[in-house]
Amino acid sequence: MAFSFEQGPIRPPSEHRSLLIRVTRNCPWNKCAFCHSYRNAQFALRYVEEVKQDIQAAGQIADEIRALSWKLGEGGHVNERIANAVWQQNERYNDHFRSIAAWLYYGGESVFLQDADSLILKTKDLVEILSCLRTTFPSVGRITSYCRSKTAARKSVEDFRLLRDAGLSRIHIGMESGYDPLLKFIRKGTTAAEHIEGGRRIVAAGISLSEYVIPGLGGTRWSREHAQETARVINQINPEFVRLRSLHIVRDTDLYDMMQNGEFTPLGEEAVLHEIRRFIECLEGIETTLVSDHILNLLEELEGTFPADKEKMLSLIDRYFALPLQDRIIFRLGRRKGLYRSLDDLDDRQTYLRLKQIVNEYVSKEPEQLDRDLRRLMHSYI
Repeated sequence: MAFSFEQGPIRPPSEHRSLLIRVTRNCPWNKCAFCHSYRNAQFALRYVEEVKQDIQAAGQIADEIRALSWKLGEGGHVNERIANAVWQQNERYNDHFRSIAAWLYYGGESVFLQDADSLILKTKDLVEILSCLRTTFPSVGRITSYCRSKTAARKSVEDFRLLRDAGLSRIHIGMESGYDPLLKFIRKGTTAAEHIEGGRRIVAAGISLSEYVIPGLGGTRWSREHAQETARVINQINPEFVRLRSLHIVRDTDLYDMMQNGEFTPLGEEAVLHEIRRFIECLEGIETTLVSDHILNLLEELEGTFPADKEKMLSLIDRYFALPLQDRIIFRLGRRKGLYRSLDDLDDRQTYLRLKQIVNEYVSKEPEQLDRDLRRLMHSYI
C-alpha cells in the first residue's frame, strides 16, 4: 500500500483520538527555555496543495479500511475486529493505515492540525485546508490546532470568525505564565498583554480556547507572582479551558542548563501544589473549566468549572495536605508508578501496604533517594 501522509511529533493529550494533519513543520519561535520538542529543527510552512494531498491520501486510506470492513462482513464499520486486522498485517498495512484505523475505531470525528502554530498560515490558506478536510471527511465535527498568543494577537476577530465558519472549533495556546518577568526569563517571546489580546479575540469569535499553564515554572523565585499574575490574565480572557502541565525539567533544554548553573531553582512537588492552590484562589469572574489531565500533575482529579466548583477544588488540595506525611509520600509514589489516579485510591489496602513497604525501605536506607527516583519516574512520561 503506497498511500501515505505526513504527521508531526506533537499533539495535546486531549487530542489522542484525533487524526493528525501536518500544516506546518516544527515551531516558528522555538526559543522557549523549557521546551525540547523542536530543538535544532527548522520551521517551515507547508504548501496548501501539499497539505490537501495529504488529506486526500488519508481519505483514500480510510476508504480502503472501510472496504476491508465490507469484505469481512462488518458493513463498513471499523470495529475492534477491523482495527486488529489492519494492525496485525504489517506486511500489507503501514503506520499510516494503522493511524487511520485507530482514528476510525474511535469514531473518526476529530482532527488536530500540527505542528506548534498552524494559525501562522494566512487565514485564506487555512480556510482552504479546513474546507478540504470537511469535504473529505464529512463525519468530522471538531477541528483543533495549536497557536501562539503573539500569532493570535495579530489576527482579527473577523479572521477567527472565518476560521470558525470553515470548521476550526478549538485553539490550544501554551500561555505557560502571565507574569512578564518570567515570560522574559523563559524566552517565551510573548507578553501578558499579548496573551490577553490574542485570547480575547479567539473567545470573541466563538472558538473554544484552551490555555495551558505550567505550575512550578517560576521556581522558588517567582512562585507567588507566577500564580497571581497568571490568574489575572486568565480572568481577563475567560477561556473555555485551562489545562495544568506541572513543570518537569528535562535535559537538552536551556532551563536545564539554567538549573545546573544555579540560575533557576525548581519547586518541590508539594510546593507546586501549594502554588496551584494560590492560582485557583485568584481565579474570579470566569466560567472556565480547569483540567489536570496530565500524568505530571500530582492530583489528576483536580478538575471543575468556575465559579461553582472552586471551593471543591480548593478542598481537594486541602484534603491532600491534611494527610499524614507518610500517606502523602505513599500517594506520590503510587501516582508516579501509575497505580493511583485519585486520593480515594489510598483506600485500596493491598496496594497501600505494598507501597508503604517500599517507602519504609527508602526511609531506612537512603531517604533522599526516593525523591530522585520519583523524578526519574516522572521523566519516563515525557
